[in-house]
Formats: sequence, structure tokens, C-alpha cells
Amino acid sequence: MNTSSNNDKTQSTRSAILYLRAMLFYAGMTIATVLIAPLVIVCIPLGFHRLYAMTKWWTGFNTWWLTVTCGVNYEVHGAENMPDHAVVVLAKHQSTWETIFLHWYLPPLAWVLKRELLWLPLFGWALATLQPIAINRKSSSEAMRQLFEQGKESLDKGHWVMIFPEGTRTAPGQRQRYKPGGARLAAKTGYPILPIAHNAGEYWRRRGLIKYPGTIQVVIGPLIETKGRSAQELNNQVEDWIETTVAKISSASGDSAGEN
Repeated sequence: MNTSSNNDKTQSTRSAILYLRAMLFYAGMTIATVLIAPLVIVCIPLGFHRLYAMTKWWTGFNTWWLTVTCGVNYEVHGAENMPDHAVVVLAKHQSTWETIFLHWYLPPLAWVLKRELLWLPLFGWALATLQPIAINRKSSSEAMRQLFEQGKESLDKGHWVMIFPEGTRTAPGQRQRYKPGGARLAAKTGYPILPIAHNAGEYWRRRGLIKYPGTIQVVIGPLIETKGRSAQELNNQVEDWIETTVAKISSASGDSAGEN
């Protein structure tokens, strides 16, 4: 009985520490947002590239601050697969972490996102300066038209287009049907696909305040050429590669948030 009681106390203490560390992280993130978002908005005349560099301060700081406060590190594999030209990035979506990290780590991205995000005070207004592809998800035909038109325009300007084919965050161990929009854009424009897999959801869960210490594995896959191939074939290949890779890097090895 005493052993059980001690274990409960240890677990409660650990949870309280993790909670406090998460609150410290969010405090820093909030301060950074309040400082950088207005700066980005007032500096619109400086042009896209300078504005984008400013937003990288925010994502770079948050990536670093998460490591300092919560002990969440990362390792990147396959960086040599990143090309020096525009691509359509199709990535696994498990948490908020990858939206921060990929913005910081990759070249300028045109994010495909729901337009409602642009209505958020400060954060959304700053986000709007980055030329995202803000789609109307209430109309699938309108969303697809926006994706094709604005996606091609972004790619032709040399900006990478970033899409989460699952459409929403998916908990580790679960799967969502991959939507074909990204594969259709790549097939229609002829730009290659860069797939990215990771297991961030094991440390930054899609629902929950606590961040669990550990090392997120990010794997950048080989480029997938798209010319002369169907969108369905491409979508199947991307889904198979991402899900197979995520299964390999999942923290069943013991470095799991759920195990800690």
C-alpha cells in the first residue's frame, strides 16, 4: 500500500512540474507573439522576405524555448533530400509543434490553412502578411479552386506550398484519410512532392496542456516526381510513405511521452 501511495505522490509531483513547465513555455510564447506580431504588421512596407524573416524569429524562439522549458528536443533525418527549388510539402499532422518547427526550418512556405485563422487579433493579422493560401472550407469547390490558382502562383514565385493532407491533427496511432488536394496540385502543376513524417504528437499532444520531454524524430523523405502521374497514385504513395515512416519512428522503443 505504501509503495502504491508513494508512486501516486511521485506521479502527482511529476505532473505538477510538467504543468508548470508548460505554463512557462506558453508565457514566453505569448510575450513573443505580443512583441513580434505588431512589428510584422507595421513593417508591411518592407516586403515579403523581410516580413517572413521576422516571423522566423517567432518560430525559432518558440522551438528553442520549448526545449529550454519543457525538454522537448528534435532530430532531423533526410535533410539532404531538401531541394533548392519549389515543391509541394505534404506532412504528417499530429500537433501544433510541426506548424511552428516547419515554418522555422524550411524555406519560405505558402501555408494552406482555413481562412478563419486570419481573423485572429495580432497572430492572424501577422499571418496574413505571409501570403498564405487561406481557403474557404465551407465550399469544397471554392477551396479547390483557391488551392490550384494560389498554389500555382506561389510555386511559380519559388515559395514552397505546405499542406497537411489529413486536414486536421491526428493522434499518434490513429489514421485519417489523406485528402487528395495536395497531390492534385502537384500533379496539375508538375512540381514534385516532398513528404515529411514525424512523431511530435507523442510529446505535444493535440489536446492537452502538458508537453512531455523527449526527442521528436523528423524524417524528410525523398522527392516524389509528379509529371505524368495521377493524383490518386501520388496520394497513395505519400500516405504509404508517411504512415510507414511514422510507425518506424514511433516511441514504442521506450522514449515515449505515454511511457514517461
